[in-house]
Amino acid sequence: MNAFLNDLLGFWSEWVRPSAGFPTVVWSLLLAAAAAAGHLVQRYTGMPKLVGYTVVGTIAGFSGFEGPMWPLQGTGLFLLELGVAIVLFEAGGRLPLRWFRYNPMVLVQSILEATLTYFAVFWTLSWLGMADVVAGPLALIAVVASPAVLSRVALDASATGPVIERALALATLNTLYALTLGYAHAGMLERAPATLMQKLYPVAVVLGLSFVVGALMALALRSALRVMSPSSENTSILLLAIIAAGAAVAAHLGGSAALAALIGGVLLKQLNPKPWTWPRQLGTASSLLTMLMFVLVSMVAAQADWSLPVASTVLILLGVRLVAKVAGVAIANPGSGASWTQALWLGVAMSPLSAVALLIASNFVTASPLLGNMITQIALPAILLMEVLGAVLATVAIHAAGESSQPWLAQAFSRSEETTR
Repeated sequence: MNAFLNDLLGFWSEWVRPSAGFPTVVWSLLLAAAAAAGHLVQRYTGMPKLVGYTVVGTIAGFSGFEGPMWPLQGTGLFLLELGVAIVLFEAGGRLPLRWFRYNPMVLVQSILEATLTYFAVFWTLSWLGMADVVAGPLALIAVVASPAVLSRVALDASATGPVIERALALATLNTLYALTLGYAHAGMLERAPATLMQKLYPVAVVLGLSFVVGALMALALRSALRVMSPSSENTSILLLAIIAAGAAVAAHLGGSAALAALIGGVLLKQLNPKPWTWPRQLGTASSLLTMLMFVLVSMVAAQADWSLPVASTVLILLGVRLVAKVAGVAIANPGSGASWTQALWLGVAMSPLSAVALLIASNFVTASPLLGNMITQIALPAILLMEVLGAVLATVAIHAAGESSQPWLAQAFSRSEETTR
């Protein structure tokens, strides 16, 4: 019998051809399951599709799926950085800088909300007995509000209005703050700077390198848009390739890939003031990368060590964070042009955490494995929880503010769009 099996395997080996391997098959099936889950979640619950993506990634992470290793490195890290870079490049291209000139209270809201969130979380964690060297990075991570989650929620809910537009603007700004300070702080994690210049130098390096790469990306794309149509398929490929190259170069030089993309989008909007939208072809590619990003984040975050003390600390942190964001927006609301009701739902919409927070946490682990593990023990469960709960809260805020053109209740038993077509 063994001889027969050996002959059979030997005969079959002559026909087998090398391929991408079994992991590629598993990842393809995982993404297919995420796409189906996202559709079903939106259809039967009215929640955004990313909730389904996150659930699939969470199940894969809890089940021991051999995904990317923590801290992220290699291909997994680059794919996450690329997904974040695409989202932030688009967010930067939509950041209305002229709006801040005519309505500076919006910028005051952003600064006050980020500052209040940082110190509220930092003081709370210190009160719980956590060392400052751990509480500081966690407070920086808490500052972030995910533009990726908000943009997907807005897309799935077909939302337009002052609350979602201001939420996207504030999320983009506090992502800028958190990336700059987070990457700089990671470089000082195992050494205590003695002077102010020693503290500011890493910030200047991260921001300067990211700005240079972002400016080169913006100039290249501005030159391309002079001779290429924004709706061309070739323009889509060029755009995606330049963002990918810029992300790789920024990370290699010691800057931040995500920050470089964000700055590149902001600068391109200033160099090319004519309204322009993302080409349709790029939308499909960016949707795939975005879905992969949400699955990857939830899969990695689900691998954290869960325990009752950690859960209680995470819940306290997230509760203080939400109150601080609402309070920060509300305190600076007079003169901003928004009603008090809109300010309340704006603060609630700022709750999501996702890939940017995971990138900052991964950078802390890479800089200092010991302190980084202490930080991510709290950060990973918080990111996983707020990727799902944050998307739900943002959806509730959009519907409560009356900015969604989609009905709140699921349309599972009515004629769907596909049936109508």
